[in-house]
Amino acid sequence: MEVISNNKMNGSAMLVEALHLEGVKVIFGYPGGAVLNIYDEIYKQSYFRHILTRHEQAAIHAADGYARASGKVGVAIITSGPGFTNAVTGIATAFTDSIPLVIISGQVPLTQIGSDSFQEIDAVGISRPCTKHNYLVQNIHDLPRILKEAFYIARSGRPGPVLVDIPKDISAQVADFHYPNSISLASYKPTTKGNIRQIKKLANIILESRNPLFYIGGGAVISDSYDEIKTLLEITQIPSVETLMARGVTQGNPNFLGMLGMHGTYSANMATSECDLLICLGARFDDRVTGKVSEFAKFAKIAHIDVDPSSIGKIIDVNYPIVGDLKLILHDLITELQDKLPKEEILKEREIWITKLKKWNNIHPLRYEDCENTESSCIVKKEGKSIKPLLKPQWVIEETGRILGDKVIITTDVGQHQMWVAQFYPFTAKRQFITSGGLGTMGFGMPANMGVYVALEEIKKEYGIEKVALSFNGDGGILMNIQELMTCVESRIKTINIILNNGYLGMVKQWQDFFYEKRLSHVDLTQPNFTLLAQSFGALGLEAHTKEEFQEVLQIALESDKVSLINVWVDRDEIVLPMVPGGNPLYKMILE
Repeated sequence: MEVISNNKMNGSAMLVEALHLEGVKVIFGYPGGAVLNIYDEIYKQSYFRHILTRHEQAAIHAADGYARASGKVGVAIITSGPGFTNAVTGIATAFTDSIPLVIISGQVPLTQIGSDSFQEIDAVGISRPCTKHNYLVQNIHDLPRILKEAFYIARSGRPGPVLVDIPKDISAQVADFHYPNSISLASYKPTTKGNIRQIKKLANIILESRNPLFYIGGGAVISDSYDEIKTLLEITQIPSVETLMARGVTQGNPNFLGMLGMHGTYSANMATSECDLLICLGARFDDRVTGKVSEFAKFAKIAHIDVDPSSIGKIIDVNYPIVGDLKLILHDLITELQDKLPKEEILKEREIWITKLKKWNNIHPLRYEDCENTESSCIVKKEGKSIKPLLKPQWVIEETGRILGDKVIITTDVGQHQMWVAQFYPFTAKRQFITSGGLGTMGFGMPANMGVYVALEEIKKEYGIEKVALSFNGDGGILMNIQELMTCVESRIKTINIILNNGYLGMVKQWQDFFYEKRLSHVDLTQPNFTLLAQSFGALGLEAHTKEEFQEVLQIALESDKVSLINVWVDRDEIVLPMVPGGNPLYKMILE
C-alpha cells in the first residue's frame, strides 16, 4: 500500500515527508547552495529537529553516534562539492563499522553535471567504496522510491551508510507524491534465518570440543544479541573474548577473558591461540584482532556466524559457516544446546582449560602503577611552576566508571586513550561503548557524543531512563573537531568531554619508542589553553591535575547545565600494554 498525497509536492517537500514517514526525529547538517531548496522546506516543517553542526564531518559523526546509541537510522544533510568531500571521512567511518545512515547530499542541476560547474563533484563515484549503496536522483518520480529503498538498505542485512545525491533542479521540480509502504529488491535479499542443519552441526561440535572459545564481535551489538549471548554463555559455560567493537557485551560473565587482539589481554590472546574450537559471533577477523594470520587460532576449528556472506572465509578459512541474523541464529543454537551436556571426560577437560585460562589471567592481568610510584616527565605548568602530573589515565577511566557505572554512554576518539577505555572501563550496559574501530578516525569522539546525547534525550522522553553522554579524547584528536563545542552550546547539547592530556600523539609516540629507536618525529604537541578555549565557546572549561581535582571537576560537570570540556593532565610516559607488534602472532606480546 502506498502513501499518496492529493497535493503535488516539490522534491524537497517529498524528502521532508519521507523522513517523517520513516520516523526520523532528528537530522544533522550544514546548508549550502545545492541544498537551499531542501533547507527552505526544513524551515517550514515541524516533524523533526535539525541540528546545525560546524563541519560536515561532524554532522556525519553525530548522525553515526545517534544511530549507535539509539539503534535507529541516523540522517545527515550536506551540500555539494566541498560539503560532500568534507563528509567522506565520516561516511567511511560509518561504513567500516556497519552503521546505518542515510546521507542526503545536494548536487548541481542535472543540466550542469559534467560541465565542471561550481561546487560540482562526483559524489556517487567518490562514495562508492565507502557506502553500502548510493543513488543519483535523475527523475523526480523516482525520489520517493529511492528514499524508501535507502532506509531499507541502510538498516537491513549488514547495516551501512546509503547516499542519496539530489540535484538542485530535482529538489525544485513538482510531482505527485507516492511513497511505497514496503520494498522488494530482486538484487538485494539479505539472509536472516540460518540454515538449521548447519546450526545443529555446530551444536554437536560445541558439545564435543575440549577447549572451546567464543569470539564476539560488533555484530552482537548491531543485532542486539545481548540477551541471547548471555544465555548461551550461561548454558555452555564456555569462555569468551570480545573485539573492540563488542566491548561490554559479555562483561560480568565469570568466564569472560577480556578484549583480544593487538591490545588485548594476555589471557584472551593466549586462549585464542590455544583453543580447539573458535566460535565467531558477528566479527570479521580484521588484522588488529588476528595478528599474523597463519598463526591465528592455528589449533582450532573455526565456526563463523555472520549476516554478511562476504565476510565469511575472507581472511580466515572457516570450517562451520552460518549466514544469517545473529540474534535469530543464536536463538536456534540455544534451543539445540538447551539441557544438553558434553560427555563427562570432555567436562573434565574443560575444567582443566578454564583453570589454565584463569592462571594466565593471574600471571598477567591488566594493571598500572600509581603516579606516586613512577618516574614521569614534568610537563604541567601551574602558577608558573612545573609540576609532575599525579594522574594515570587508567585511574581517570576507572574512577569515571566508579562514579557513573552504567548510567553513561561513552564515546572515544582514537589513540591510546581509546585502548585504555576499552581495557579499564567497567562496561555493563547495552550500547554503552561507542568508538571508531574499523577506520580509526581521530576527531570522532566529541561529535559522535553529540548524537549520543540527542538519542539519550529521546530515550529519556520515551522510557524515563536518564543517562550521561561522555567522551574520552586525546589532546590531538580533540582539536580535529573542537569547533563542535559551539554546536553543543547553540543546541543545548550537554555532553561531558574529557581530554586525557599527555602532550603527545601518544599512540604514534608509542610506536616510535618501540620500533623506531625512540626517534620522536612530530608527535610533541603545542597546545592551546583548553579551559579558556572552552569558555570562549560559551562552554564550561575545567582542568584537573590530581585525583581530588578530577573528582571535583567531574561532579561540577555533572551538575552543570552546559557542555563541558575537562582537561586532565596525565602521565605522558604511560603506554598501552599488552601490545602485539604488527605481523606477530597473538601469543607474542610486549607485556612490560
